[in-house]
Amino acid sequence: MCGIAGIMYKHKSARAGVGKALISMLDACQHRGPDSTGFALYHEPKDGEYRLRFYVGEGDAAEATVGRIREKLAEYQAEIIDQERAAGSQAFRVRFSGDLQKLSYDLEHIAKVFSIGSSLDIVKDIGGAHDVDRGYHVDDFKGTHGIGHVRLATESDVAPDASHPFWATGFADVAIVHNGQITNYWKMRRRLEKRGFEFNTDNDSELIAVYLADKLSHGVSLEEALKTSIDDLDGTFSFLVSTKDEIGYAKDRLAAKPMIMLENDDLIAIASEEVSLNRLFPGSALNTHEPPPGTFRTWRRSI
Repeated sequence: MCGIAGIMYKHKSARAGVGKALISMLDACQHRGPDSTGFALYHEPKDGEYRLRFYVGEGDAAEATVGRIREKLAEYQAEIIDQERAAGSQAFRVRFSGDLQKLSYDLEHIAKVFSIGSSLDIVKDIGGAHDVDRGYHVDDFKGTHGIGHVRLATESDVAPDASHPFWATGFADVAIVHNGQITNYWKMRRRLEKRGFEFNTDNDSELIAVYLADKLSHGVSLEEALKTSIDDLDGTFSFLVSTKDEIGYAKDRLAAKPMIMLENDDLIAIASEEVSLNRLFPGSALNTHEPPPGTFRTWRRSI
């Protein structure tokens, strides 16, 4: 079943606790996905710097993995500025000016990469929204926008690296949360692999992220990429995508997967169920609406 949520504050003066808002939204729809929870959070970017987060596990094996990551970063002349261990993940902030796609593919052979981006940081783990918050302090995050996911495992293990969101492997700052199933997954994946792209899961959400990121890398707007996705992706889907500057949604023409939206002067919020939006404005009557079948839309953060 699964549940998705996303929020973007439109104006600089209105920006507030994105982490706190997403925790509330996902907790409200946790019944849709009790197995794991994840957040894609967007920091203010700094020139020449990237955020990298890996799943490394615990104990001596984790320390060995972190050592190999450091060696690979040094090989690529990526200067480590800062690093942090949280739960089973290891995060680095690095200064790097080389081939990010090549670096990310090499790193995937060493450890499971959760995310890479100038802004993006994906944190995800088994358990509910508050469980993940306790391990990663999501509640403290303040920024412009973010998306999140609660997962009911149906086709893969209940494990941190099987949780959502997924980043667009090899492309900075693109993340996806998805409810549904892409039935032409293998056909589309093989097409992208023939062009040299690598995939590190069999999850169709990763495919959507790479599909969109590829189009963005060729100068296609996010809005146009979402428009073509409705024709190119077969199956039932409602998904949210985020980049360092935008957030958007697409919904298939069958509209089997729910999505509800709230927009006012300060923010745009989207979720699988209205109860998630009610958590943002408790006790208030909200002017919400459901996006029609086969639609898409994007919003861009103000500078």
